[in-house]
Amino acid sequence: MSRLNVGNVDRALRILVGLALIILAATSTIGLWGYVGVIPLLTGLAARCPLYSALGIATTSR
Repeated sequence: MSRLNVGNVDRALRILVGLALIILAATSTIGLWGYVGVIPLLTGLAARCPLYSALGIATTSR
């Protein structure tokens, strides 16, 4: 299994921002670009970010 590199606070923020962007896009409040919120939503749910891995970053406490 891959190592988790997204901490709890980071995860919560990613999930909230992702959901907010998707909801705003679905209600036509912002343009279709709001569906980019799928990326932070998925990385928050998985607790793993490929960009963090590539850059050697981890926000976990371990």
